[in-house]
Amino acid sequence: MKKFKNLIFILVFVVLIVQLYVLYSDNNKTTVAKEPMVGVSSFALYDIVKHIAKDSIKIINVLPLGVDPHSFEPTPKLMANIEKSDLLFFSGAGLEPWTQGFSFKSRAIEVSKYVDLRELGEGEHQHEHHDDDEEQCKHTGVDPHYWLDFSNMKKMTLLVRDELTKLQPEHKELYKKSADTYIQMLEKLGDAYEKELASCKLNLVIVNHNAIGYLAHNYGFEVESLSGITTEAQPSPRDLTRIFEEIQKDGVSTIFFENFVNNKAIRTVANDAKVELEVFHSLGNITADEAKQNLTYEQIMYANLTKLSKALVCK
Repeated sequence: MKKFKNLIFILVFVVLIVQLYVLYSDNNKTTVAKEPMVGVSSFALYDIVKHIAKDSIKIINVLPLGVDPHSFEPTPKLMANIEKSDLLFFSGAGLEPWTQGFSFKSRAIEVSKYVDLRELGEGEHQHEHHDDDEEQCKHTGVDPHYWLDFSNMKKMTLLVRDELTKLQPEHKELYKKSADTYIQMLEKLGDAYEKELASCKLNLVIVNHNAIGYLAHNYGFEVESLSGITTEAQPSPRDLTRIFEEIQKDGVSTIFFENFVNNKAIRTVANDAKVELEVFHSLGNITADEAKQNLTYEQIMYANLTKLSKALVCK
């Protein structure tokens, strides 16, 4: 009988140990919360999300470094990672054809619906159309580079703040404080552009691909581009002649191109016209080298301002 009582005691003790272990394991699981994953489809969106969220989330970059956002097509593996994200911010405005027909399992925000879009003017859409690339020439009729407008960046910041707060309400104060700081930075940046570009000798900027329409509209200068809005357009001999004549007529000394765009044609123009060729950053994406330098939207836009001021011969 004594042995039986001892056996019962041992069994009860073992059961208690198992229950305590299970309880500890469950508590441990709840205290180590899963880090939310948030996807972004442009560097401008990445910069906003990173500055507001700090280390409270894991950011998934849809665009690989150094890839042109206009022509990017995600791999099945990347699409699977996007599916795993708890929240996705994508640019919209026709910039990401891969989103069409794709059913997002988590909340996906088309950011272009929350900003002020610039409609394209007559002749601004792109190069002249050719029969063999009629499909490629389709566009939405708006300029998708809206993050180069600081007012739009403020709207994007508030949108990100609110969506992150819905995702993680426990970080509401962090997100509010970070968003306020980011907006203050944007206001200073806007003031710097207003002041620096207020009085310039020239009024024309020549670019390979017209990604700076918002800046031109806001700060009162004109833009002539070799390939229009799309980076995939192939300039015709007429386009090359047109740009060369503009350079000669207006006394332009600098023309711009982007890292991700084929710049062979614009290099030829610069060489023939004997003018300086300079990189202008549209902030749709960054290169691997720029990522290593931890460059921010603020730093890149100040660098762009310096180049614009020089090209326009501003006081």
